[in-house]
Amino acid sequence: MTVAGVVSTWWFAPRDAGSCCSAAIGDSFVRATTTSFGSICFGSLLVAIIQTLRAMVQSARSDGDQGGCAAFLLCLVECLLRCLEDVLEYFNKYAYIYVGMYGYGYLEAGKNVMTLFSQKGWSIIITDNLISNVLSLFALLIGCLTGCVGLVLNEINPSWFDGYKGAAMGVAFGFSFLIGLVISSILLSVVDSSVNTVLVSFAEAPAEFEENHPELSSAMRDAWREVYPAECGF
Repeated sequence: MTVAGVVSTWWFAPRDAGSCCSAAIGDSFVRATTTSFGSICFGSLLVAIIQTLRAMVQSARSDGDQGGCAAFLLCLVECLLRCLEDVLEYFNKYAYIYVGMYGYGYLEAGKNVMTLFSQKGWSIIITDNLISNVLSLFALLIGCLTGCVGLVLNEINPSWFDGYKGAAMGVAFGFSFLIGLVISSILLSVVDSSVNTVLVSFAEAPAEFEENHPELSSAMRDAWREVYPAECGF
């Protein structure tokens, strides 16, 4: 939500988000951790409830005391809960963007952004957004590279992992892999949030983008027409 606030400020008022120390960063962070913090908690609570229900169903299935019909129903319920969780997380992503941009409540933001995409005819387009998947692959690759660095460090200084004896190489790789994966995921999440905010802003206010950033707007419009000629709307 902080990233969404900063990117939307850059979109509508570029002078207020012109540097890494601009007021837009502090203002967006304060808003995300105060007036809009309840929206974050509410969206997270909904996902947590679904995850808890799914964990309960999984626990019931693992008991193995059910008959064939009961086991089938539990499997069906788990599948439905998993689908509902995926939909809710997808909904959360764009709802949080709208909250970060305008400060709406969670439900109002989710309704408005989905209505926006529906009116623009972009519902299919946003489902084709593969940026998150690509960034996840990058994070995994970075984790593997840092894991290899851990193996090199183990060869250079074996005393660091002496306590693990036969598992020293596995521990060195696993520990380094987790460090690289976590740090890269955090950093790349900024890119992911920025892309989602640009997508929402482009649907919401293409004229402001053209006015404030004409060169970038021209490049984006050309690329958009090339990929989605039937859904331009501008």
